[in-house]
Amino acid sequence: MLDFIDKKFTDALIEKGCLTPEQLTRAQEAAESKREPLEKVLVEMRVAPKGEIMWARAEELGKAYVDLSNRKVDPETAAIIPEAVARRYHLICIGRVDNKITLAMADPTDLPALDDIRVRTGLVPEPVLSYYDDIDRAIETAYSGDSKWQEIVGETDAVDVVKEQEQLPDEVTVDAPIVRLADLIITQAIAQKASDIHIEPFERNLIVRYRIDGILREVMSPPKSLQQALVSRFKIMANLNIAERRIPQDGRIQVTIKRDRYDLRVSSLPCLWGESIVMRILDRKSVMVDLDQLGFHPEILEKWKKLISLPNGVILVTGPTGSGKSTTLYATLNTINRPDIKIVTIEDPVEYNIQGINQVQVHPKVGLTFATGLRAFLRQDPDVMMVGEIRDHETALIAVQSALTGHLVLSTLHTNDSVSAVTRLIDMGIEPFLLASSVQGVMAQRLVRTVCSQCTRNVKPVKAMLAKFEEYNIPTANLQLVRGEGCDACANTGYRGRAGIHELVVMTDELRRMILDRTSTSDLKALALSQGLRTLYHDGLIKVAQGVTTLEEVLRVAVD
Repeated sequence: MLDFIDKKFTDALIEKGCLTPEQLTRAQEAAESKREPLEKVLVEMRVAPKGEIMWARAEELGKAYVDLSNRKVDPETAAIIPEAVARRYHLICIGRVDNKITLAMADPTDLPALDDIRVRTGLVPEPVLSYYDDIDRAIETAYSGDSKWQEIVGETDAVDVVKEQEQLPDEVTVDAPIVRLADLIITQAIAQKASDIHIEPFERNLIVRYRIDGILREVMSPPKSLQQALVSRFKIMANLNIAERRIPQDGRIQVTIKRDRYDLRVSSLPCLWGESIVMRILDRKSVMVDLDQLGFHPEILEKWKKLISLPNGVILVTGPTGSGKSTTLYATLNTINRPDIKIVTIEDPVEYNIQGINQVQVHPKVGLTFATGLRAFLRQDPDVMMVGEIRDHETALIAVQSALTGHLVLSTLHTNDSVSAVTRLIDMGIEPFLLASSVQGVMAQRLVRTVCSQCTRNVKPVKAMLAKFEEYNIPTANLQLVRGEGCDACANTGYRGRAGIHELVVMTDELRRMILDRTSTSDLKALALSQGLRTLYHDGLIKVAQGVTTLEEVLRVAVD
């Protein structure tokens, strides 16, 4: 898109008070790195309601804006444009009158696309502007909706590919419709921004579920007769042994969709009624973000940046699986990654490759564990070391010793809150005097679903909620409490996307003395609270007051 158009567009937003020059700079950098329209990035930054941003862009372009978030697109109308063409140009046909067709486009000024459509169809295209993600959703619904997988399954009705009772041969001939069904499962999951795909066998049925924004949703249930063929297809794609069905296996699949590469970590697990397949979708764009984009409270972000600028010490990120720890660590590494700093990491597995950082994949079968890798790092003259996870005494001890010898060590730990990390390390056998000398800070975090921007509505607070805000000294004069009513864009959940809530403990002299005295976790937390610790629940309440999420969502992941 032309620079002068973007300039006029952003000037209009700044004049309306929707955008600051600092936000504009960040948005332009993000749009360039993600190769996405500037208006999409601005909507994701929540600088203003989506409709206001899109209307401003449409006015600048001299085109109409059509909101597809709650609009059903007729599949027959959409089919006027071949699916491959619609995906290539990021557009969809939403109407036809005589020889004219209305095209919802992410870029209605794309003249080559309009000329191509005119030649292909013999019809006159009339472009309108629509939001990037809404077009994605409309394309998936129109071309690859529920009827798509059922149509593919219908083609396999006459083929009993592999019966459950039969012994699996060394090589399985996978039917072409099965290949298309497997591809559809992956592409739909990516389009819906799922983090995991679950293929689950039961006694009489097979279920496919996606984990979207941390919550599992059932998306399809292919016939049980296709189970082994579908599982075999995924195992072939992941270079697993399809003849081995008795032990768990791990593999990897790489796919490229719309010029973006995705890595899928594949795990197969023998269950009572067949093999369960789970695929974790790793999207490089989702972790290659700035710390400013992760939802940190400004006060916590300032403290975190001071911590990671220290020359030595142990800094930990804690939380359960799926709480965004890896994303936070990658964003942190991106922040401190400079030519004058040597950074080495050991991970299981290496999820994303970062230019300028030496990354090591653990390999327990040949003796390359977190502990042995850390020990080897000390001979590599690093400034910063990142350990994927501290799991045992040996790894924890080397991490602490590395910090004491002048290195900054970043790692993760599985604990419920920040203060518990100290107790957990003592339980692993680390002496309190070592922890008191080395640990600089611990951050606990969770992910909460954010209210869908397409169907959000304001709600009035009840007395009990107001009392809770007042208890935590959160101003109630300008509350922005919202709730999602549910729409097609958020699958009628009222939520779309996630944001982090955080709890950061920075070590003080008083805390170090209590650690030396082996003080209980509850007493440590009481002292941290007296020194200004903002708990996960407190940080979540602040995001509720700001209209980012709901109280119910905060209570799902944190306790008062």
